[in-house]
Order: sequence, then C-alpha cells, then structure tokens
Amino acid sequence: MVSRPLSVALIATVLNEQPRLATWLAALDAQTRVPDEIAIIDGGSVDGTWECLQDWASRSGAVVRRCPGAGIPEGRNLAISLVTSEIVAVTDAGTRADPRWLTKLVAAFEGGDVDVASGFFQPELTDRWSRALAAATLPDVGDIDPGRFQPSSRSLAFRRSWWEAGLRYPEWLDYCEDLVWDFAMRRAGARFCFVPTATVEFTVRPSPREFAVQYYRYARGDGKAGLFPRRHLLRYATYGGAAAVVALRHRGALFVAGGLGVAYIWSSTRRLWRRDRARGVPRRETVALFPLVAALRAIGDIAKMIGYPAGLLWRIRRFGGLGWRTSWQRISPAGVVWSPAELTRGSRPPTSLPDDGSRAARQ
Repeated sequence: MVSRPLSVALIATVLNEQPRLATWLAALDAQTRVPDEIAIIDGGSVDGTWECLQDWASRSGAVVRRCPGAGIPEGRNLAISLVTSEIVAVTDAGTRADPRWLTKLVAAFEGGDVDVASGFFQPELTDRWSRALAAATLPDVGDIDPGRFQPSSRSLAFRRSWWEAGLRYPEWLDYCEDLVWDFAMRRAGARFCFVPTATVEFTVRPSPREFAVQYYRYARGDGKAGLFPRRHLLRYATYGGAAAVVALRHRGALFVAGGLGVAYIWSSTRRLWRRDRARGVPRRETVALFPLVAALRAIGDIAKMIGYPAGLLWRIRRFGGLGWRTSWQRISPAGVVWSPAELTRGSRPPTSLPDDGSRAARQ
C-alpha cells in the first residue's frame, strides 16, 4: 500500500522586509515541494511590505494577516493556528531558501520517528564585512554537533500535533523565543533530526552598530528567559580578568594575556581562512581581516555583557525574582508562571506529549 503524502504548511512573520521581500518570495515560489498551505503574519509593516505580500498572496493562495504590534512568537503562533497540515515548516522573511529546502525537511518525517527536522542557515558572503562578521559569529555545518544543535526557526519543520499539545512559541519573549521553544520540545521528549543540506541563506547585519544591537538583544533575551547563566558569568570573569592583567602592566602577565587572546579568536580566524580558501580569496586579504574579526568578537561580547543584566532586570520586574522559579521552565507560552501544583500534576504543556503515535515509539 502506498502511504499518503504528508501535508505541509509553511508559516512566517514579516515586518518591513521590502528590500529583500521579492527575493524571499521568489525562493518560496521555486520550492520543489510546494507547501499545501502558507500562512504569513505581518506585524505592521509601513514600507510597502504588506501591499506586496497581498499581491503575492492573490497569486499563490497564501493566507496573510496584518496584526500591528504582534511580535515574532505571537505571529508564529497565530500563523500555525491558521493552518491544519500535519507538518509545519518555519522560516524567516528576508532569507533565501534553497529550492530543495522544504523537500529535504519533509523527507525527514517519512519514517515516522522524527518530530522536529532542523535545517541549517548560511550567511551570504558578499564582501569583506560579511565574511568577517560571519567568521566571528557563525559556525560551519561541519562544526555542528547534531545531538546538541538547537535549531533556529529560520529553518525547521515540526509535527503540528506538538503545537496542539501546548508546545507554543513563548509570546512573552521578543528574542531567543526559538531557543526556549527548542528546549521545551526536547524536555517534552520530541525527537530531533538534523538535516544539514536543508539550507537557507540570510544577510548579516550591515554595520557594527546594528550587529551590537542584535547581540545586545540576544543576551537580553537570555536574561529574560534564564538561559546560559554560567556562560554569561564566564564572559564577565574572562574580561574582568583580562582588565586586571592589563592594569598590572606586568610584561609576563601581558604576554600570557595576549596568548590567551589569540587562542580566543583562533576558531573564528581559522573559520575565515578555511572559507576564503574555498572561495579563492587571496591569502593577504584574509589575513588583513583578522583584526576586524577580533574587534567584532569583542563588540559582540561587550553587547552581551550589557544586554544580559538588562534582561535580568526585566525578569525581576515581570516575574518578581530570579532563579529557577522564574526561568523558562516555569513560564507558560503566554507568560504566566506555573504554580507548584501544576508542576506536580504535570499539567503544563511542555511536559505533555501529542497523541500521534510518537509517545508509543519512545516507550
């Protein structure tokens, strides 16, 4: 008996994406696996994005809604509520998906033993700036440990039954919402599959200021959700120690600090070297970018060290304190702290499992 093909919906949110909207939509039109449903939420664009989206929807059959003020997680949840397909694929506006992106993601579900298919994302390397910033911040696919990879929602797909069971994007977050969703899914027992060839391309931030703002917001999101406290504390300790060494002005200590600094940026400069060799970039040009890579690492770290306490302060004001009690494990997607009784009963959505056969597969 020939099995019935899985139904697939594609959802996304947009906000003022006019410069890259045509490229993004053209890539969706070029997919070798045409989605059965498309739902896109506009968060209140004022640059012509909404009008272009309406025109495209009239030709593609996509469902589009305009919801001014809606954040990314709220928009994604709303978009998912508008579709009924078994598989939901998620991407970001402004990206450019490989023509076989959706085909490869959906293929991961055909065996029935996968709940989340994690695609990959690659920066568009168009000039020296983008090459340096990508090297400073973004790993190559070969650097990924599939068992520990937390996918970005710019390139993934999942079974809709998990969303129906309560595994929703956390609407109380403006950044890092996809990480919290990843952790909640893993905690609930969802089975992840890494699909490295299901790729989308995106553009990096065009200036140091925009890059710093982006990383400030990432770290602020970590503070809001209670993510990676040890990692952030280690960063403060590292830079604090380096500042103390510089203040001592001891030649031996400065030499050691310099060596540690080189070791710190080694992975990024090696990544740039490897990528540039593959692209045929002259070696001299690659080496000339090493100082910029180092500066970008420092800019990103400083932005994170400013953003993380801002997130902690937000968390105190919103939920009344810090620690596990107000971390993402204890907060519902709607932004309500779960009571101890609910935790004991196991009634919160992050610990419930969808009744689609996947529970039995794990027993």
